Formats: sequence, C-alpha cells, structure tokens
Amino acid sequence: MDWKQLVDPFNNIGLSALVAVIPVLFIFWALIVKKMKGYKASLCATAIAIVIAVIIYGMPVKLALLSTFNGALYGLFPICWIVITAVFLFNITVHSGQFGIIKHFMGSITSDRRLQALLIAFSFGSFLEGTAGFGAPVAITAAMLVGLGFNPLYAAGICLIANTAPVAFGAIGIPITVASQVTAIPEMAISKMVGRTLPILSIMLPFYLVFLMCGIKKSMEILPAILVSGFSFAVLQFLSSNFLGPALPDVIAGVGSIISLVIFLKFWKPKKLWRFPDEPTPTLDTEADFSGIQLVRAWSPFILLTILIITWGLQPVKQVLNAIGLIEFKIPGLHHAISDNKGNLIPHIFKFNYLSASGTAILISALITIPVIGLDYKTGAKIFLQTLKQLKFPIITVASVLGFAYIVNDSGITITMAEALAKTGFLFPFFAPMLGWLGVFITGSDTSANALFGKLQASTAASIGVDPVVTVAANVSGGVVGKMISPQSIAIAAAAGGLVGKESDLFRFTVKHSFFMLLFICVIVIVQAYLFTGVIPSYHVLGAASAILIPEFSKGYLYLSILTGLLSVFVSSVLLMARKRNNGSEAMNLQTTK
Repeated sequence: MDWKQLVDPFNNIGLSALVAVIPVLFIFWALIVKKMKGYKASLCATAIAIVIAVIIYGMPVKLALLSTFNGALYGLFPICWIVITAVFLFNITVHSGQFGIIKHFMGSITSDRRLQALLIAFSFGSFLEGTAGFGAPVAITAAMLVGLGFNPLYAAGICLIANTAPVAFGAIGIPITVASQVTAIPEMAISKMVGRTLPILSIMLPFYLVFLMCGIKKSMEILPAILVSGFSFAVLQFLSSNFLGPALPDVIAGVGSIISLVIFLKFWKPKKLWRFPDEPTPTLDTEADFSGIQLVRAWSPFILLTILIITWGLQPVKQVLNAIGLIEFKIPGLHHAISDNKGNLIPHIFKFNYLSASGTAILISALITIPVIGLDYKTGAKIFLQTLKQLKFPIITVASVLGFAYIVNDSGITITMAEALAKTGFLFPFFAPMLGWLGVFITGSDTSANALFGKLQASTAASIGVDPVVTVAANVSGGVVGKMISPQSIAIAAAAGGLVGKESDLFRFTVKHSFFMLLFICVIVIVQAYLFTGVIPSYHVLGAASAILIPEFSKGYLYLSILTGLLSVFVSSVLLMARKRNNGSEAMNLQTTK
C-alpha cells in the first residue's frame, strides 16, 4: 500500500506554504542570526523537516526516515565523492611543491589580487564547472586563492558568487539536458533562452566580484580588464549556447576569457597593484625563472583533470563505463512506496556508478598525477587520509543537506511551496526564477532543481499563455544564484578555504548577493515574457522517441582508447623532459664544482 503525498494539508495553499517554508527559514536563522556551525544547522533543519513531514503531512515515520537515508546516501555518493577527490587533487599539488610554481606563474601574469580573482574564481572556475560541476569548481578555485594568499573568507565567498555565471551549463550541460527530459522542450531551445539571459549577468559579474573585494574606487582602476573579462565571457557564452548547444558554453567562455585577459595584460597593467590590507608581504622569489616543462609539470594535475573529465562527460563513454561498473538497487521499503499528488509512483533507485562518476575521473587524474609531480603512492595515500580528515564535517553537512532535500521532496513540502508560487497568475514569470533558486538552495544542484520543478514551470506557463521555454529557462537561470547560498555549496567552500566551523560567516557574506541577483533575473524574465518576446526561440516539442538513447559502445571504446593513448603520450613526455632537465642541471652543477 503506497502513501500519497499531501500538497495542501490545511486546504489553504498560503497557510500550507507558510508551514512548508519553516525548515528553509530555520537554515537562514541558524546561519545568519544564531551563527550555528554548518553541520549542526543542516542536521537540525533535517530533523524539523522530518517532524513536519510526519505530523503535518501525515508521512509514515518509516518512509520519512528511509527518504532521509536515501538522500544522505546520495550526498555521500556522488556528491562527497567529487569533493573529496577534487580537494585530494589540489592537496597533492600543494604537497609536491608544484603549487609554488603555479603561484609564481600567476604572479608573473599579475600579482594584483583583483585580476587573480577574475582569472581563477571567474574564468577558471567557469571552465571547471563546465567539465566537472557538482562542487568541484568551488573546492579547487577557493583552495587555489587561499594558496595564493587570499583572505580565506573572501576567497571562498568570491568563488561561490563567481560560480553563478556557469552553473546553468555545468557538467557538460547536464542541467539543461534534464530540464529538456522532464518538459519535452528541446535542449537547444532551453540553451538559447538561458543563453539570452545569463550573459547579461556575466557582463556585470566581474565588476561585482572586484567591487566586493575593494570597493568602487579600486574597481574603477582596473575597469578595462574587468570589461575584457566580462564581455569576452558573455559574448562566448551567448554564441556557444545559441549556436552549439548546452554542452560547451562554460568551457569555451571560461578558456576564452582567460586567454583574452592574459593577452590584454601583456599590453596593459594597473597603475597600482592591490592586495588585501591585512595581507603579509609576498614571499615569492621574483628572480626565479621556471622553464616551460616545469610549468607544464606543475599544471599537469589540472591538465589531466580536464582531459579525463571531458572524456567522462561523453555519452558513449558513460555508456561503456556503466556497462562495466554500475550497481543499482531499489531502496527497500521506499521504492514505489510513495505516489505524488497526481497518483504517479515515485521511484527510489540508488545508482552506484563507481566508474562513470565524475569523482572517479578526478581520482584517476590524481593517481596519474602522483608520479608525474614527483610523489610516491605511499605519500599519496597519506595525503588522501589527511583529506578525509580535513573534510569530515563538510561530509556530514553535505549528507545531512541531501537528506533534508529528499525528505522535503518526498513528503510534498517542496511542492507545496512551488504550488503557492504557481498561484501568482500573470506575475508567475517574475516568480519563476524563485522556484529554481529554491530548488538549488535545497538540493545544491541546478540539475536536481530542474528535475523537481521543470514540469511545473512548463504547465503553469502554458496555463497563463506564456511560452513554457521562458519559465523553464527561468528555473535554470534562477537556480544559478541559489547555488552560492546552498548549505551544500557553503560546506564545500568552507572546507576548501579553511573555514570549517565558520559556515555562518560565509553564508552571511553571500546571502544578500544571492537575493540581489535573483531579483535582477526575475525582472529580466518577466520583461522577456511580456515585452521582449522576440528573444524567445521557436521550437517544436519533442516526441517520446526523442528521449530514447541508443547505446554507442563502439564509440565509447574508441574514445577510451584515444584517451589512453593521449594520457600515455602526455605523461611519458612530461616525465622524459623532466628527467632530461634534471640530468642537464646535474651536469651543470658538476661542471661548476670542477
């Protein structure tokens, strides 16, 4: 006998929504007012959600606990798996001493903190979001900025805010792919619509980031560089999303803006370098001169990461890896035990795709990297254990946050809030981004938010005479600004920035900016819906057959073979050139001694 979700327990959607929003409001109160540690706030919010689900919504206790457990399991894998491996990759780079070379390289481009933030947090972070997604970009870029000497709070906060621009096209466009699957609107149509909204945010974001760091006066000192960074990113994001699709905008825009800014800095420099007021004097050896092979070796962890993540994102490769290494099972007592408000049974199947998971690609890149950067695997194992210890509280936070996400979704609490917003009628396009924002705040994922609210967005828009692609794209776009305050993202950024236990400081740093950007996107969407309808792309709704994926195992094996060859050539070349350089250095030292 299945239990049916109750969407309006008080027969008054407004009152029901007020009760439904209590767990969400608690998180804001706990982090902003009470300044509670992240893992404690998440655990308490989860407990409150369970109580409301059982007492108000009538959810059986067994189902509530199983739902929470299922969410925690998903939090551990694949989410925590990605974060652990990403931080591990960064830690071995630091331990080997190679990050010192990266710091010098960044200093040779610019030692100005404002410009470093644009290059790493904004552009490089976007590139990582486009390849890996799911927390890895914030984990890596925040750690890099702290390693360069940034104030930890600013490093983590800036990386969270910078991560808004690329989230919609993250992980090779998965958020838009999922939005397409649940709404039958073509991927390309959603990609175009999002690509006509987010570039406006992308133009202003670099200035916004720098302004947060140093104020308006110091921001104006590097306005030319800010414009180069923002406009190059926005133009490439617009072109790729409108003409190539959702898979590559982040990669193209991220790399393009890095190249554009680096070239520009060859011809232009700020009159005064800016660093944080309380920052210690730089200790970099400005006389050091690193060779090309040293730079390639130092950057090899991230080069290998890029190659592997892009390959792992190819559908044929995923199919091959899942055919070999996928364990999936129905959650006992929970699978098909809950039906939604329309009577459809909700599946609960846990997929342990231990080979095709992005975290596994990151781990493989780290394992290949270890000998390349001069470490042994015994040392690597010690660093991995240290990484687990470093991330113990963030792991608890992420697991509890996903447990929270599952219980509020399975009980109907989330749908109650969504239905209340859907009752706004003519004004719904204005509130549509708020649904995406809410979904990402709860789940930590734009992909999950689109799966959760995509269908509701499309059907509500159609009922008020607005093109569904506008509100579906609004769900995607609104979600990106919820990412910076999602407890899951806060936990990851705090871990990478050395702020574990200070999640409330980070939350208070980002929350007002999330609301401001959300309001900005809400205005854009309602204008698009009613005034500038010419920006809405034309499309045809997909048929059922369009969603069928035909296995392409031969292509998958071919891509993996090419990957193996490419990795072999890269690794052997780096090791060979490094050995030659070391031999040359030893010979020179010997001659000098004689």
